[in-house]
Amino acid sequence: MKQRILVTGSEGFIGSHLTTELIKRGYKVRALCLYNSFNDIGWLKDLAPTILKEIEIVRGDIKDYDCVKSAMKDIDVVFNLAALIAIPYSYNAPESYIDTNIKGTMNILRAAIDNQLEQVIHTSTSEVYGTAQFVPITENHPLVGQSPYSASKIAADQLAYSYYCSFGLPVSVVRPFNTYGPRQSLRAVIPTIISQVISGNNELKLGNVDATRDFNFVQDTVNGMISFIGNAGAFGEFINLGTGVEVTIKDVVKTISQLTNVDLQIKMDEQRIRPDKSEVERLCACNKKAKNILGWSPEHNLEQGLGITLKWFENHIDNGFIFSDRYIV
Repeated sequence: MKQRILVTGSEGFIGSHLTTELIKRGYKVRALCLYNSFNDIGWLKDLAPTILKEIEIVRGDIKDYDCVKSAMKDIDVVFNLAALIAIPYSYNAPESYIDTNIKGTMNILRAAIDNQLEQVIHTSTSEVYGTAQFVPITENHPLVGQSPYSASKIAADQLAYSYYCSFGLPVSVVRPFNTYGPRQSLRAVIPTIISQVISGNNELKLGNVDATRDFNFVQDTVNGMISFIGNAGAFGEFINLGTGVEVTIKDVVKTISQLTNVDLQIKMDEQRIRPDKSEVERLCACNKKAKNILGWSPEHNLEQGLGITLKWFENHIDNGFIFSDRYIV
C-alpha cells in the first residue's frame, strides 16, 4: 500500500509538479496550501481536473504549530517545500525568513515526532554553499550564508539534521540546484529571459550574466525527490540534485536565442544586481551521492528542458496567471 504523503508548499512551482507526480504514481496526497483570503490554491489550480480531484487540500501556515500537527495527522511521509525564497526580498524583510524558513521547519520536525511519521524530506537549496570554493560542489562543501535567505536555509537544514541526531527522526535533506521549468516565478532568471523574448523584446534587461549555475529541469528534480521515499540510506543525509554541468547566464541566453531564432542582446539592469558580497558567482553540483544512494541522474539536458519550458510559457504568458514568490521553492 502506497504511503500517505503531505506536501507543504504544494501550491508553488516545484511543489505543484511534485504533487502531480505523486498522484500519478499512486500515492495518497494531502496538500498544505498557505491560507489566504482569496481562497487561492496557487499552481494547483493549473492541474488537470483528474489530478486535482485526487488531492486532499488543507489550508494553513507552517508557522502555526497546531496547524502543522493537524495537517500531519495520519500521514506517513512529509515533503517540506514551504519556504520564503526570493533573495532580494530577504534583504528587506530578513525576520520573515527566520519565521517561515527556520521556525516553520521546526514546527514540521516537532509535529513529525508527535505524529510518529516514517520520514521527513526537507528541501534545501544550492544557495547554502555560496560561491563555489571548489567544483563540482560536494555535500561536504562549506556552508556560506551570503544572503539572509541562504542563512535561513542553512539554519533550517542544520535544525533538520539535529532532529535526526538528537531524536532519531528519519530526516533527509534534498538540495536541488537551480530548478527551472513550467510555472516558475518571473523572479527567476530563465522565466525573466523567456518572458521578455515572448513579449517581443530582443534587448534583455538582466543582472550578472557571467555568474554560472547548474540548471536542473523540474521533472528531474521531482523524480529525485520522490526517490527519497522509503530510502533508509538517505536518512540523516544531505544530497545534491544537479546535472554537474556549469553554464553562465550568457550561455542560457544564447541557447534560448537559438531555440527561438531571435537575435538577443543583453542590457545590464542595475536593479537586478545583488550586493557585491552577496552574489553567488559559481554553482556546479557533484551528483555522485544522488546516483549512489538514490539511483538518480537527470534525464534532460539544458536544451531539452528549455524547449519544454518555452512552449509552456508561450501557451500561458497571455493568460494573466499569477507568479507568487511566497511558498515557492
